[in-house]
Amino acid sequence: MSVRHSLLAILAERPAHGYGLKSRFERDTAGIWPLNVGQVYTTLARLERDGLVVPRDDGGGARQEWRITKPGRAALAAWYDAPVAGDPPERDELAIKILLAVATRSADAGRILQNQRTATMRRLQEYTRHRREADPERELPWILLLDAFTLKAEAEIKWLDRCEARLGRRSG
Repeated sequence: MSVRHSLLAILAERPAHGYGLKSRFERDTAGIWPLNVGQVYTTLARLERDGLVVPRDDGGGARQEWRITKPGRAALAAWYDAPVAGDPPERDELAIKILLAVATRSADAGRILQNQRTATMRRLQEYTRHRREADPERELPWILLLDAFTLKAEAEIKWLDRCEARLGRRSG
């Protein structure tokens, strides 16, 4: 996740102070990725250093507001235009756990797969319940996240099924 570009996106709409940026980010991303306010101010300092934001001259109020610069808007546009790189893939704890159980024979890989399948099915049920309860007019970001989480969980279950089939062929 790019905090840097997320802050630029919010500032592209209107100037804001650090805590306002934190609150807005968390609201706009359905509260799923909390930000540390210290991280926000550190990022703002780097953005200022790089000429992408400047402090807003408002006569020295209690809270410093920031605004995006023209180079900041260009950097934001470039971020939006660039696809998110998926290579190399993020470290996947589940894959590592299964690979090591298979390679070292230190755990029952079948049991790991079954435990994970049960937990993932439970998450899928929660996502479905949340989607039913969500208000599409007021909670679109949350619904979009639920869609992403649902599809990832469904893909995980398919992968677990494939692992189980391959392990069954190997031991059969």
